[in-house]
Amino acid sequence: MIRVLLVDDQPLIRSGFRALLDLEDGIEVVAEAADGREGLALVREKVPDVAVVDIRMPVMDGIETTRHIAADPALAGVHVVVLTNYGMDEYVFEALRAGAAGFLVKDILPEDFLHAVRVAARGDALLAPAITRRLIDRYVTQPPPHARAGNGLEELTGREREAVALAAHGLSNDEIAGRLVISPSTAKTHINRAMTKLHVRDRAQLVVLAYESGLVTPSTS
Repeated sequence: MIRVLLVDDQPLIRSGFRALLDLEDGIEVVAEAADGREGLALVREKVPDVAVVDIRMPVMDGIETTRHIAADPALAGVHVVVLTNYGMDEYVFEALRAGAAGFLVKDILPEDFLHAVRVAARGDALLAPAITRRLIDRYVTQPPPHARAGNGLEELTGREREAVALAAHGLSNDEIAGRLVISPSTAKTHINRAMTKLHVRDRAQLVVLAYESGLVTPSTS
């Protein structure tokens, strides 16, 4: 059973998503919250598999809420999906840097929303290659402030570095496998080991780190 928590200050949005999720076998909405502070308290109480969090809310916004969830070791299994009305804007990028697994626009098709919840619950990459490329484009044209220097890259094997670089270019595991002439499962293993060594929660943070560390630069995109 996938346990989902909804955090949005608009009751109509919450009720719409809840109605959709309640119709699905294997998914349970465990709680709802109207702001980030309430949402964070409920995440700590319920420890859902997926927290669907609006970016712009009163009291505590989605970025700060995501940051608190990502920083709490007890919530390592909670995958945050941020909601936005505006697509790939600066708030979305900051949420991804804060620890979100990915993002959804509020006018998403119902079947795509359900798919995203299931993907996030599995811990797989929620960012499709096309979305990853948009993230890259945004980063290249507007690098975020306080970009961190790369630490931990020396722990990666040569193959892991190659796989991470290709992921940062927006390639899926299957595409990475084709490029490196390895199996998709081996490509996935390289990515997962790199995430473990670099202490990132998921593929979204791996892509961000690849650019912030200098492993991939605009000139190599």
